[in-house]
Amino acid sequence: MFGVSQPPKPRRPGPPHNPGVRDLVEGKRRWSSPRWSSPPKIEEAKHGFRGWNERGYLPHRDKPGLTQFATFRLADSFPESLRSEGEPLLKIEDDQQRRAELEAYLDRGRGECHLLRPEFAQLVEEAVRFFHGERYDLRAWVVMPNHVHALFKVDATPMAEILESWKKHTAQKANRLLGRRGEFWQADYWDTFMRDSEHELETRRYIENNPANAGLVLDPKTWPWSSARFRDEYGVLRL
Repeated sequence: MFGVSQPPKPRRPGPPHNPGVRDLVEGKRRWSSPRWSSPPKIEEAKHGFRGWNERGYLPHRDKPGLTQFATFRLADSFPESLRSEGEPLLKIEDDQQRRAELEAYLDRGRGECHLLRPEFAQLVEEAVRFFHGERYDLRAWVVMPNHVHALFKVDATPMAEILESWKKHTAQKANRLLGRRGEFWQADYWDTFMRDSEHELETRRYIENNPANAGLVLDPKTWPWSSARFRDEYGVLRL
């Protein structure tokens, strides 16, 4: 008798298996400057710091003392119907060029752009600011229509834990307001650590000028969900 074919087993939930990202992380560990590529110390590892790592999506560098530029986006900011537009960007090999192209794509405002609604933008901004001075030192941020940029110095709490707390807290409240369940944020995030003060200043200006560069306002200080409005005449952040 012929056996009855079995349906394929459902894929287990979790990050995808992505050998390309794994190899990229291994290369960064091997070839980066010793200042940045050293593995986490035992005490750092105990607190959840993983050094160069990946979860199947993107490479991350998580180490105490680093100032990080992180970007996380709404789940529909790359809608399925527009997937053909975004896929070529993911194939760009140069990290800096890829990030610039991806961020330019996000600034087109794809998806439902829930963060244009004041109650959602305020929810996210409050979450990003909440543990400033306790878990991290927040240097700059902006809530855009479909993504968020944050610049912060990591202390004793791993970057991954900080991002997870922001996303989990806001997703639960946002879905409640929307009367739905499911993904609110895209699963992973982008991050770049600051090499020096000049790199940090350039990044801060990029973050705070993002609404103006995207054509949403003329003056960055008039965007209501950004650290730009808290800068004094000398560029100092007054929170």
